[in-house]
Amino acid sequence: MNKKKEVLISVILIAALLGILRILELNIKPTSQWAMLLTVLKKGSIYALVAVSMNLLNGFTGLFSLGQAGFMMIGAYTFGVLTIPPADREMVYMYYDGGIIKFAVPVVVGLLAAGAMAALFAFLIGLPVLRLKSDYLAIATLGFAEIMRALFQWDTLGPLTNGSNMIRNYPTFKTILFPFIVSGVCIAVIVLLINSTYGRAFKAIRDDEIAAEAMGINLAHHKRIAFTVSSFFAGVSGALLAMFQTNVQAKSFNSAMTYEILLIVVIGGIGSVTGSVISSFLFIASSEWLLRFLDEQHKIGDFTVPLLRSGFRKVVFAVIIMVIVLFFRQGIMGTREFSIGRLLERFGGKKKNGTEGGGKLQ
Repeated sequence: MNKKKEVLISVILIAALLGILRILELNIKPTSQWAMLLTVLKKGSIYALVAVSMNLLNGFTGLFSLGQAGFMMIGAYTFGVLTIPPADREMVYMYYDGGIIKFAVPVVVGLLAAGAMAALFAFLIGLPVLRLKSDYLAIATLGFAEIMRALFQWDTLGPLTNGSNMIRNYPTFKTILFPFIVSGVCIAVIVLLINSTYGRAFKAIRDDEIAAEAMGINLAHHKRIAFTVSSFFAGVSGALLAMFQTNVQAKSFNSAMTYEILLIVVIGGIGSVTGSVISSFLFIASSEWLLRFLDEQHKIGDFTVPLLRSGFRKVVFAVIIMVIVLFFRQGIMGTREFSIGRLLERFGGKKKNGTEGGGKLQ
């Protein structure tokens, strides 16, 4: 298919998607049984961004990092602290004399600052920890995230982080389109990076570090770039999550959050951007909406359905995950990517490489 035509169709589909989202937002009332759909879509778009950022590191560069929740926390706090209106700071920092920052920045500046602060921390800790490999790197980055979580609740930093108290009263979403647009733009930038010469260097490092170094690739330099860029977008996603939750507290950015993100990447397919996006929405929809009924007891006449009780949803969800891991070992997409051009060629019956239908969808 002509590249320009494929881009035009993609733009039309994106515009249609945004239009549908806006229509849903205007017609679904907060009291409606479908209100949870909007919540799933918002949170799913945020988790899609952080999952793709982790996949850039784990799937495309081969660096096993577990510090994503820590970088999200840094981004969330940076955004919250910088965007609280000055008039509200006395109420938010009521135990710390209004805090040490007395100004507020626009939302876009706050998002960029969130990413930049997370990237700065990533660059600094990347200097020593990126010398490690495999499990050792995972342990080091997980330890960093736990240390930062404890540090942000330290009373000495209270005038900046508000200690163990919440950061709140900062700007939040006014429309569902905001997280979709921000996440979409960020994911598009990551895709461009993956398809660039840097992306090819990342994949070479993932496949064989010795061969990559022999080809003249600076391993330390490219690992730092991947680690810093991944952390930048994790920081942006943390800021979006802060806007979604309407408050920030360090204790919510625990190791379980990192494991959830890693699980999304594995389910979608390590090395597939579209796989991470698809699995993000499936994960959020299943864990927070579709399986909620399993946590409540139900009766059919006088018969009480067994097993259904609080927490049973997590058991069923764990079983579903085990089935996916056992029967789809490479995840939903594996290393493949969804392509508008290939999809149209497959269903349009056009010839490709001398065959009808365009061959197998990659």
